[in-house]
Order: sequence, then C-alpha cells, then structure tokens
Amino acid sequence: MRPFRFLPVIALAFVTIFTTSCEKEGGVLTPIVTAPTLAAETMSDVAYGTDPLQKMDIYLPKGRTASFTKVIFLIHGGSWSSGDKSDMLPFVDSLKRRMKDYAIVNINYRLATFSGNNIFPTQENDIKAAVEYVNSKRSEYNISPKFVMAGVSAGAHLALLQAYKYPSPIKIKAVVDLFGPNDMIAMYNDPAPMSPPAGIAILMNGTPTTNLTLYQYSSPLLFVTTTTPPTIILHGGADQVVKPLQATTLRDKLTLNGVANQYVFYPTEGHGWYGANLSDSFNKIQDFLALYVQ
Repeated sequence: MRPFRFLPVIALAFVTIFTTSCEKEGGVLTPIVTAPTLAAETMSDVAYGTDPLQKMDIYLPKGRTASFTKVIFLIHGGSWSSGDKSDMLPFVDSLKRRMKDYAIVNINYRLATFSGNNIFPTQENDIKAAVEYVNSKRSEYNISPKFVMAGVSAGAHLALLQAYKYPSPIKIKAVVDLFGPNDMIAMYNDPAPMSPPAGIAILMNGTPTTNLTLYQYSSPLLFVTTTTPPTIILHGGADQVVKPLQATTLRDKLTLNGVANQYVFYPTEGHGWYGANLSDSFNKIQDFLALYVQ
C-alpha cells in the first residue's frame, strides 16, 4: 500500500474547494466572505415598559435572517386578570419543533384587578407596545417584518385587536384565534355560564349602556374590513367561558368581507383541549400559516 498516491486527489480537492469559494477580480482570485450562521438565542424577561409585568421572552432561531425569519407573538389567557407567559410554554415547545424558521415572542401584560386597576384598554395597549418594541429591534434581532399574532382565550381577543386595529407601523400577516372573544357587547349581554357579566363590567369600567364606546372599540368584530389579515379560528362546542357563537359570528363577518379564514370546530371540547385534538390544532395552524405567511 502506498499512501502517497492519494496526495494528488487531496490536492485536487483542495484546489476545487478554494476556487469555488473565490471570485476572479482583475485576474486575481478574491475570497468570498459569507456571514456566519447565527446561533439560536433565548432572551428572557425583556422589558418593553416600566411595569414588572411588561416583559416578554424572545426565542430567536438558528440561522435567522432579516429577510426570511418570521415572528409569531404568543399571548396567554386568563380573563384579562390572571395568567402568565409561562402558561404558553407548551406552545413555545411545539412551535420550536414544528416551525423552526419562526422567532417566537411570548408576552406578559398588566392584569386587571377586581378593585378597578389596569382596566381595559391597558392590556390592549401593552400588546401594541410589545409589538412596536420588537419591530424597532428587527435589525438587531435579524428578523423579518412578517409578524403573526396568536393567543388563547383573552389572549386571542388581544391578538385579534392588534391585528385588526393597528395596520401600522407594521401590518400583521395572519392571526391565530384559539377560543377568544371578539364581541365584548355580546360577552356582556349574552354571557357563557362561566363568564359573569359583572366581571366584564369591571374590566370595561361599566356596561354596554354606560360605556358603549369602550365596548365597541374593544371588539375585534367591529374592525373587520376587506384588508383584515387572514385568520384561523379554533373553538370547542362545549365551551362554557366563551360561547361558540363568538367564533361563528367572526367567521361569517370575515367571509362576508372576503377575508381568508378557516374555522376549526371541535364539538365535544371545552375552553381548551389536549391530546389528539391539540395535535390536530397545531397541524391546522401550521398549514394555515404556511399558506398565508410567505
């Protein structure tokens, strides 16, 4: 065996690699400089305001770029008065596995109290501030302007408001609505068994009779137009917190306005679900976003 016979092959391979990574300029081979692939990064409790609850966790994927990497904002539920971004960690884990080209922003916001602190639209304003903060950091984070809003329950209501009411400074590309309210007047006048009107009245600082303007301005349904972002709505038929009628009313108005939408109905599920139906939900969300967020 004569090892030196392999040297010409090695030398040829070296020349091939070298020349394919160079450009010829004025008869001289000039190396092409490529940017290094960015590593995945997690930033916890990033402040977007001065209140301790005005914080978010940001998950930046490996290999992100300012032209390609999409962003999905997650908003927890809890009747606008409880809950935490940690409630959304199972969603974060699933999205990181399924949608590796997305950055994920998991938001906390100020919570309303029964004593009347942080009443609406405090929560709406916080989500708006968080989205604007991330938008201002796009170059630093190496992310694109392709933003998606997603939320559960009260968080879905906040996601819809952001997407439907605020087309600038950045227009949301799509919305994921998991059993969220969209008509606050109906939430008060036609409540589900586990959503007493008294709680809505505290949040909204009155009733639809005494504070109609706030109820209207807090209802995503009333902001649907022909330019509303594509929306996927997922709801359970046995929901005792937000009536399925909230979902079908939104679906019908989106359809009437020619807005791309998908309604996913689970007849036996309540206010949230697990197992096979949750997996099915993620499948449908993934397919919907792949279609409408390019």
